[in-house]
Amino acid sequence: MRQFFEYLRKNYKYIFRAFLFILTIALIVYIFPREGKFRYEFQKSRPWSHENLFAPFDFPVYKSEKQLQAERDSSLQNFSPYFKYDSTVLISESEKFLKYYSDKQVEFITLKESESAGFNNYRKQNFIKNSDDFKEYAGNILSIIYSDGIREINEITETLNSEEDIIILKGNLAENSTLSNVYTQKIAYEYVRNAISEYVESNKAKIRYSEFYENFNLYEFIVPNLFYDESTSENVKNELLNNVSLTKGMIQSGEKIISQGEIIDTHLYRILESLKYESETRLGNGYFSQIILLGQIIFVFACILVLFLFLLNFRVEILKHTLKTVFILMLVLLIVVVSRYSIKYLYIVPFVLVPIIIKTFYDSRLALFIHIITVLLVGFFAPNGFEFIFLNFIAGIIAIFSLTNLYRRGKLFLTAGLVILTYSFVYFGLAITQEGNFSGIEYRNFLYFGFNGSLVLLTFPLIYIFEKTFGFLSDLSLMELSDSNQKLLRSLAEKAPGTFQHSMQVANLAEEAIRKIGGNPLLVRTGALYHDIGKMNNPVYFIENQRTGFNPHDMHEFDESANIIISHVKDGVELAKKHSLPDPLIEFIRTHHGTTKVQYFYRSYIKKFPDQDVDVNLFTYPGPKPYSKEMAVLMMADSVEAASRSLTEINEEKIGNLVESIITDQMNDGQFDHVDINFKDITEIKMLFKDKLMNIYHARIKYPEKK
Repeated sequence: MRQFFEYLRKNYKYIFRAFLFILTIALIVYIFPREGKFRYEFQKSRPWSHENLFAPFDFPVYKSEKQLQAERDSSLQNFSPYFKYDSTVLISESEKFLKYYSDKQVEFITLKESESAGFNNYRKQNFIKNSDDFKEYAGNILSIIYSDGIREINEITETLNSEEDIIILKGNLAENSTLSNVYTQKIAYEYVRNAISEYVESNKAKIRYSEFYENFNLYEFIVPNLFYDESTSENVKNELLNNVSLTKGMIQSGEKIISQGEIIDTHLYRILESLKYESETRLGNGYFSQIILLGQIIFVFACILVLFLFLLNFRVEILKHTLKTVFILMLVLLIVVVSRYSIKYLYIVPFVLVPIIIKTFYDSRLALFIHIITVLLVGFFAPNGFEFIFLNFIAGIIAIFSLTNLYRRGKLFLTAGLVILTYSFVYFGLAITQEGNFSGIEYRNFLYFGFNGSLVLLTFPLIYIFEKTFGFLSDLSLMELSDSNQKLLRSLAEKAPGTFQHSMQVANLAEEAIRKIGGNPLLVRTGALYHDIGKMNNPVYFIENQRTGFNPHDMHEFDESANIIISHVKDGVELAKKHSLPDPLIEFIRTHHGTTKVQYFYRSYIKKFPDQDVDVNLFTYPGPKPYSKEMAVLMMADSVEAASRSLTEINEEKIGNLVESIITDQMNDGQFDHVDINFKDITEIKMLFKDKLMNIYHARIKYPEKK
């Protein structure tokens, strides 16, 4: 048991990363749908490439979605919306009207009696008789309107056609009518007003006080008594839809379905689709689901294993870093989960985000490989798997090739546009190939592609989140950090102006070199700008900052001077951490001298004390050695640029010999043993450095530095 725990302690990092891969496999398998996959691939208007197919069991032939929709639309033409008639509304509104009328009548009589003595008892009785006749007339109008019905206005009834048939439910009776035969409140009120005006006009001879009748406000007694019956309407509508048969015919077990080489027309396509649906449904039930689970485990395991082997052989630095491993697996898992629960709208899911984000932090090769793995995993349960994989494979490649510089904002918009065009163009080609005409194209998919492309713009906020979460460094951040107005670079320019100029020259050299041999120019440039920030603590101890001819090293022993020079690496790392520089830039500070020696002070010490044993560690940088192309190129550029400043006589031969000797010594010293850099790359770097240093020298002659 003790040995077991000791084994765990020594290998826990590897065990934990293996656990991450196993957990990813388990989660992906868990969300996979438990349904089988039809063993045959087929496309409409293409020949059947498999052996003769016979029905393995009885199954119905399902209608296509278009045919079902057409039949449903046809059945709904016979549908009439239902309205409930509320008989209590007439009673309650009539009672309100009678009370209102009596109050108005008494109020008018009181007013007339107070105004004039001419409103005698005869006229009063005559007014009462005529107004009672009007009251009866107005009540009859209200009864007529409410008998026909006043419908409510809402979102549903506003969409109905005025000539549409409706059914009015009056208790247990249902009456057929049309929407135009019932009133709205506005039409009913206009009808009442016109009726009152006609009554007053036709009875002017016997009505003395017409203003009493004309000023009646009957609108408040006109309220809806027909209400849309949503429950009954929906039940009837669903019943009509349910009566539409989903199938058209049956295929008997053993019946021949299609022969090898036979063209798959529309009828055969529907039969094959029906067989596929029935087969996958049956496989997803009972005992078969356990077999399917085993198959899914094998499939997912194979995909994740291939991903692991790729990382192990080509990107082992990712496997050595837990957060980087988590990031890769999390990104794959996230897209698979989103796809699983967006299966009906799969063309909206922005799969190209995967290669774009991976390329931002790594390279195109890794981005494409992870994109392929992700698409394969989703393609296992995606409808029309071949179409899905082909579409996203092409779109992913276009996204990788088109997005060269993410820090240029216009590039991302260009990539989004190209992704939309790629999806649309390839889908159009697939659709007309499968259908043999233009009628089978699902034009709403083009809207999905547009929305998909617009989601590519989520790259900016996602990159920021991933940078902060996993400690990555994108080109966007590098652009910000390489700005000479950054606080740390401004301090370097003020406290150690010579070192700042040296860093700028090194940045130019390293950037050009990495462009030549391949790598990240922006990363090496930014690393070069910060690589010597540790010199700010003791700027006068470095030759590029000495302007008066005084050298403070004359006051120290050689080993002390070496310690001061070497300490600028440690001081730089501390300054970088204090100012929260990203880890990749701090690594440039650590490695820009590797494990080389401070040769001048080392040789001077040996010369002064030839008989003493020399502790080489006192004159050696702590390292580590460079472990990337960018770090190696920075080390070369830093050494040759610094050394070129000490040359008293400068010409092409002197510069060439200097570059050759420095880089050769670094190679022989094993400084680049951990870097994937070949002889051709080294040769090109040497030639480039020679040319660039000569240009710098000519510029110094033409524009000498101010003393």
